[in-house]
Amino acid sequence: MTEGFSFESDPPQDLIDSVVGIGAGSWLDTLRRGRSVLRDNAQQSAALLLHPERDEGFSRTERLAVASFVAGLHGEQDIYRLYLNLLERSGDGDALPAAIRQFVRDGRTRGPYGAYPQGTLSTEDLNGLVFDVSAAEIGTRLSAALKHAHLLVYHPRDASAGALEALQETGWSETAIVTLSQLVSFLTFQVRIIHGLTVLRHAGPAVGQGLPESTS
Repeated sequence: MTEGFSFESDPPQDLIDSVVGIGAGSWLDTLRRGRSVLRDNAQQSAALLLHPERDEGFSRTERLAVASFVAGLHGEQDIYRLYLNLLERSGDGDALPAAIRQFVRDGRTRGPYGAYPQGTLSTEDLNGLVFDVSAAEIGTRLSAALKHAHLLVYHPRDASAGALEALQETGWSETAIVTLSQLVSFLTFQVRIIHGLTVLRHAGPAVGQGLPESTS
């Protein structure tokens, strides 16, 4: 189901519906359309961040590579496969998707790790995997982006000016860095929505049945 998704389809497809398998007229479709503003904003955000009309120094291929990597780190397999599929269809061959798969295997851990500013929360400091993405296969620019994405996913406490400077040193503009951070944040939100809706799909009424009538 995820293999057929495209941001350019006519009529337009909703990415979350495609990943979760929400059919038109189903009870989950009715549920989502009851929160139409949230549904539409989620889809518009996905399109703006992953399929923009202008790349603003952050190409679509780079965005899909980051999206695949982050989704893989979160372990949500359906959205991970969707983004990998879009990356494979982007026209850059098989080398980049294969590299992303390996980086996900090597980079997945638990977290969150990092250190708080010295004080009462210091008792919760936790050391963990600091992932260094090899630039040999994907270049210094994208490797820096994936390393930063890993930092935001697993080491949010360790975000610093130095981490941003490392991106700038590999050619990332301030605008592109902001977009990169927005993309990682959005993907975290998207993964949680997809996970929740998937749980509901498995727990809810069978296909062809509606929601139970309220007894109140």
